[in-house]
Amino acid sequence: MRRLTRAGLAAGLAATLAGAGAAAAEPADLILWGGPIWTGVDAHPKAQAVAISHGRIAYVGTRAGAARLRTARTELLDLHGAALFPGFTDSHAHLDGIGERELTLNLEGAKSAAEATERLRAYAAALPPGEPVIGLGWIETGWPEHRFLQASDLDAAAPGRRVFLERADGHAVVVNSAVLAAAKVDATTHDPPGGHIERDAQGRPTGLFVDNAKGLVDRLRPATDETWLRRRLQAAFKVEARYGWTGAHFMSTPWAAVALMERMDREGAVPIRVYDAVIAHDAGPLLKDGPRQTADGRVTTRAIKAFADGALGSRGAALLAPYSDAPGSTGLLVTPPDQLAALYAKARAAGLQVATHAIGDRAVREVLDLYAAAGAGPADRWRIEHAQNVTWEDQPRFAKLGVIASMQPSHAISDLHFVPARLGSARLTYAYPWKSLRDRGAVVAGGSDAPVERGDPAIEFYAAVARKDLKGFSNADWHREQRLSRAEALKLFTSAAAYARFAETELGTIEVGKRADLTAFDRDLMTVPEAELPKAKAVLTLVDGQAVFRAPGF
Repeated sequence: MRRLTRAGLAAGLAATLAGAGAAAAEPADLILWGGPIWTGVDAHPKAQAVAISHGRIAYVGTRAGAARLRTARTELLDLHGAALFPGFTDSHAHLDGIGERELTLNLEGAKSAAEATERLRAYAAALPPGEPVIGLGWIETGWPEHRFLQASDLDAAAPGRRVFLERADGHAVVVNSAVLAAAKVDATTHDPPGGHIERDAQGRPTGLFVDNAKGLVDRLRPATDETWLRRRLQAAFKVEARYGWTGAHFMSTPWAAVALMERMDREGAVPIRVYDAVIAHDAGPLLKDGPRQTADGRVTTRAIKAFADGALGSRGAALLAPYSDAPGSTGLLVTPPDQLAALYAKARAAGLQVATHAIGDRAVREVLDLYAAAGAGPADRWRIEHAQNVTWEDQPRFAKLGVIASMQPSHAISDLHFVPARLGSARLTYAYPWKSLRDRGAVVAGGSDAPVERGDPAIEFYAAVARKDLKGFSNADWHREQRLSRAEALKLFTSAAAYARFAETELGTIEVGKRADLTAFDRDLMTVPEAELPKAKAVLTLVDGQAVFRAPGF
């Protein structure tokens, strides 16, 4: 592991540029051709062939030109019509949560409270007696019951054990009566600052805890040891590579995961490129010592993740005016502004990037104000994660302050079925404003927020260019003028994602001298009919020129 300084970054860039010409003259270890190759470079967007030498791109151009770098030891890989792109990077993912989804009860796609409860029953029946149930992925929007899950749903399905089921957005958890009793939460328990306890008509807790209130029950979850954390990370790496992600910006990284991934990288057990944004309450070592990176560059830790508000689904996003479907609420500011200001000052002094979760228009404005007060500018590349509701007057401030909008297109197509009721038509004009932020000069980086969403880059790409749900539906006031061109959408997950982690000289386009992080899909995202985009599957994922995923038979 090495410390990152501004001088070190500059030296690394110089070495990269100096080595580009030399790389172009070396024999190729791997040559790819036989399908459309999209470089991500505006001046020459397509190529016939790519040659790779020592983990870097040595040649981009014609088949004949690449063939001149071929030797007896060169592997020639015919794409057979698959489309090759710069490596797709998920600019906002929760790797530990992705792994947990693979290893625990997954309630994604449950179409009712009854179905979620039945899945819980079947899962609990297979566990040893008394073992707690951990699950995630449920979301009540569209359910016939028109309500959140409750402790009463869980009690009969999993008697004799504690149950913790995280809502899909990660900002709410429902627990059963056994957990309520152990946590000593009842009708007399007050909502904590920045949190909400859902209650019935008699004021009794229903079992649902929102944002900071989750801490009242999360402390009773089974402790996470290193073995369990390693299993989750290993599962996440496998999932990400299979989807075609060559890298991920790991949001809310626990410090234990930073240390573990650095050890795993020394063991050769980190197949994708990871950029850590350490969760604020765990960032003491990072604030003390500054940015850090493993020797091979696979694990970089340079950012701090903070939270300004909650989520729209659980009505925790902080709004300037009340929710249209809950006139008594404007959401939650989960971290007091003075605490955020103090954190930002420390982060800037330590040379760290800041990434702040802000969804509602009030939260976004609050964070922009605090960034400006901290003196942050374009060189700092501070980020706002999600930025789902940004007023017209605040949108130009992103470019002015150099703030990166880190957005997840799939949120718009999953939220379109409930957000109109939350926000009302007036606020929908500036909801999920990818296009207008880009047009006003902001850098917009694309991610998935998995496991909140599925985490499939094909779905994210489709959402950005179609602004329709997966059935092709988009209601009349969903403002499809915010959709992006395919070239713009590609940048979200490639060059903008690289810029958002200070790596645009190394990653994000297919150019000589850059690292050979590449993704191939079974169909061409730039030309296939719109409805086919979500069906695209990764067939090859290369990191530093090595295959970390290859589809069967490819």
